[in-house]
Amino acid sequence: MPPIPLADLNLADHGAPGLALACWRALVLGMVQGLTEFLPISSTAHLKAVPVLLGWGDPGVAVTAVLQLGSIVAVLGYFREDLRQLSLGLLRGLRHGRLDAPEARLGLAIAVGTVPILVAGLTIRLFFYEAYGASVLRSLTGIGVVSIVMAVLLALAERVGRRRHGLEQVSVTAGWLLGLAQMLALAPGVSRSGSTLTAALLMGWQRVAAARFSFLLGIPAITIAGLVEVKEALTSSSLGGALPLLVGLLSAALSSWLAIAWLLRFLQHHSTWVFVLYRLGFGVLLLLVSVGGSGG
Repeated sequence: MPPIPLADLNLADHGAPGLALACWRALVLGMVQGLTEFLPISSTAHLKAVPVLLGWGDPGVAVTAVLQLGSIVAVLGYFREDLRQLSLGLLRGLRHGRLDAPEARLGLAIAVGTVPILVAGLTIRLFFYEAYGASVLRSLTGIGVVSIVMAVLLALAERVGRRRHGLEQVSVTAGWLLGLAQMLALAPGVSRSGSTLTAALLMGWQRVAAARFSFLLGIPAITIAGLVEVKEALTSSSLGGALPLLVGLLSAALSSWLAIAWLLRFLQHHSTWVFVLYRLGFGVLLLLVSVGGSGG
């Protein structure tokens, strides 16, 4: 049987084996999306690299949009109580002109920190979209180099970070600086959670506080980007069968939830060196694959 694109789910063409294969690929890519969206290792890099390494080809805009939606559902569900408290605290602070309460200050820091990536993302979309899509940064070589660079920066953050500050000490200035770090994730391979976690550690944050703020800060950006992708998917011709898309969504949602819970527990007692080593190895692998492909 010839390779079946994940988004091509026409049973008349491929029959039940084709549907089963598409569901399997959706399950795997959903796990890749969920596990890498919230771990500091870049979901964009893995969603681009894994299908290439497995010989599957590009899954298409519809599939990636649905996978992103699964991660959105997971992060909104996991932090639903935090979001409720932050929203209420920020509203109370604005109503009474008092933004020094912890919830209000944290909510304001997240709001301010979301601005850089929204402005940069909108600018790219309106004026540089074609150039961005064709950028060398989106190649396996570019992603490999960026992954190695981010591994080095995370290692530096582990070495020099003092890990004294918690969420209760967050400021609007810190939110803005971490928002600038999050903006760097528009380059494939940087990792949104990786860039903000690295920056927070460099600023002296405790690991768990840095990860938790990274997740909360990413919610607006992930949600907006995901909804834009879903809108594009609904107007594209790549939307395939419902069953594989449902499998991918559920796989992404479950693995995202597990990744969030695991990382917050892991960082209570461990450093981020495992991610440093992983990103180094992943980057080297992509460079080797890229060189091998060029040579072939």
